[in-house]
Amino acid sequence: MTDLQEGQVIAHLGQGIAVEYNDKIILCQTLRRLETVAVGDRVLWSLSSPDQGRIEEILPRRSCLTRPSRNGKTRPVAANIDTVFVVFAVEPHCDFLLIDQYLAVCENHTINAALVLNKTDLPQTEVIEKELLDYAKLGYPLYRVSAWATSGMDELKSVLKDQVSMLAGQSGVGKSSLTNAIIPDKDLKTNTVSATTKHGRHTTTAATLYHLPEGGDLIDSPGVAIFGLAGLSEQQLAYGYREFQPLIDQCQFNDCRHLKDKGCAVKLAVDNGEISSTRYQRFLKLREKMPLSFV
Repeated sequence: MTDLQEGQVIAHLGQGIAVEYNDKIILCQTLRRLETVAVGDRVLWSLSSPDQGRIEEILPRRSCLTRPSRNGKTRPVAANIDTVFVVFAVEPHCDFLLIDQYLAVCENHTINAALVLNKTDLPQTEVIEKELLDYAKLGYPLYRVSAWATSGMDELKSVLKDQVSMLAGQSGVGKSSLTNAIIPDKDLKTNTVSATTKHGRHTTTAATLYHLPEGGDLIDSPGVAIFGLAGLSEQQLAYGYREFQPLIDQCQFNDCRHLKDKGCAVKLAVDNGEISSTRYQRFLKLREKMPLSFV
């Protein structure tokens, strides 16, 4: 067998996968026996022809985000992420339900999560500020920025340094504007990958990994639902609410659903004002959104 080399998956290009190694990029195929390769994966590959490679092995992941796939299954889309930065703004309508969904997934995949309030040049509402206070009490970092006015961007860039990050958020919150501000030569880098792999300009529906000027990597993914509730059980959704975690074992029954169950420590904490009632109501709504097989 040809000597194996280690590389990092930086993009999906049609049927090929762009792998970076020693500051070079090669287009690779994968062995059929391998599971789906995700952007951010560290892999072992070998040369299959003078200018193409073959991925032989996926190295152990420290984290992995998935998205819904066919037949109720999930598909990995981004691996080895350290922090997901959940982007939101006063316009469009601030979707705290989606924010809670992202946070719940991160809690269950050993990925740090932080909040990014974009468009701070617009007036903020008391409702948003109250919700932000609840997240701060739970220990989630909050960064207030304006991609348009460039305020707060230096602090955000410094946090992205020396880690693998991803931005997530609903359409219209300015995620693309933030990404372009963080990666000024994004289009140039994209074209370089396409030219190097002789694949033509690529458009990806999955994700692309970019190296940041100040250090660290940012995985950019188009679309809103890069990852969702698919694959989470009812118990994992409850664990995804950070304030529930110390109370779950205090419930009277091991299979407590945290609804109207007798002896539910979580519901008691809500009734006593120790847990945000709005966060709890969103938990109930997310529970209704879960695939029936998991509820």
